[in-house]
Amino acid sequence: MDLFPVAILAGGLATRLRPLTEKIPKVLVEVRGEPFLAHQLRLLAANGVKRVVLCTGHLGEAVEAFAGDGSQFGLSIAYSPDGPKLQGTGGAIRQALPMLGGRFFVLYGDSYLPCDYASAQRHFLASGKTGLMSVFRNDGQWDSSNVEWDGSRILAYDKVNRTPGMRHIDYGLGLFQRDAFELAVEDEPFDLATLYQILLARGQLTGWEVSQRFYEIGSFAGIQDFDEYLDQQAERRKS
Repeated sequence: MDLFPVAILAGGLATRLRPLTEKIPKVLVEVRGEPFLAHQLRLLAANGVKRVVLCTGHLGEAVEAFAGDGSQFGLSIAYSPDGPKLQGTGGAIRQALPMLGGRFFVLYGDSYLPCDYASAQRHFLASGKTGLMSVFRNDGQWDSSNVEWDGSRILAYDKVNRTPGMRHIDYGLGLFQRDAFELAVEDEPFDLATLYQILLARGQLTGWEVSQRFYEIGSFAGIQDFDEYLDQQAERRKS
């Protein structure tokens, strides 16, 4: 099946990774000798993705200089700069809509998500909903759990007001129809989490459970975790 385009949110300031990110954007932090973005783009290409839109911000010109048109990764890459006014994660996607078409994936620039993207897309299409949130049973292990999940539906989602029933976490891979972004106030910055909550309240958010954990490079501990994962993968390929 043809996969939808993927929007990557790559505009954060990455304050937790300073001084590494004072001169380079977070997506270009090196892991095992090359920028994290290279690992992320290769994963997407291996899953059948063809088109990527990078939503850039802080030091975005360095991202474009590295990834170029995407051909070195077997992808077609376009760029949507944040501009002088910070848009928030939701606003950055809204700004990139002309490049994304009617339906698309969204993921964060510091996330490595080894899951079945085609399966997520099939679930989204079958649901008939406006948005999809991928969830993972985290039990507070790798980050604070923020989703109540009953095995087939998202019952609650909140990054701030957490409940004892929250054992899952927003895995980081989303799918949206373009018109989902019409629910936000035009020209106002907003967070993607806010849009998820609006869709959930309107009965327009489906959930899709992932069994394999996520990796991230938003912290030094996360970088070390991801490095160890890549080492394990390399050992498996040798054996």
